[in-house]
Amino acid sequence: MIDKLAFIEIQDKKVLVARTRGRDIFYLPGGKRELGESDENALTREIEEELTIIIDPASLVFYGTFLAQAHGQPEGVMVNMRCYAGLYSGEIAPSAEIEEIAWLSYADREKVSEVDKIIFDDLLARELLD
Repeated sequence: MIDKLAFIEIQDKKVLVARTRGRDIFYLPGGKRELGESDENALTREIEEELTIIIDPASLVFYGTFLAQAHGQPEGVMVNMRCYAGLYSGEIAPSAEIEEIAWLSYADREKVSEVDKIIFDDLLARELLD
């Protein structure tokens, strides 16, 4: 089981995604927690590293938990994704291992990982994506 956190940022009914160098698909930005980190601390650290923005930890709102086969891993290796939305400061820009960022609509669903496809379905059901 891979334990991950993701940041959901929606603008104009499109969701922010990132593509890591050497990868062929997009992911919701975020990552894995380090030993002893809370969800808020881990997500704030990961997002600052990846997108150069500063999340206000007090503003984070839990969106949901999603489970799916982990992309690029052997069959049966699952990813458990805890998702949050919140306020941030700064300008979104790719940093560290991130090669590209994009704003995707539901029509772009095939460009993301399996767990993110489930999240896209949920965002569409909540009428947050076009």
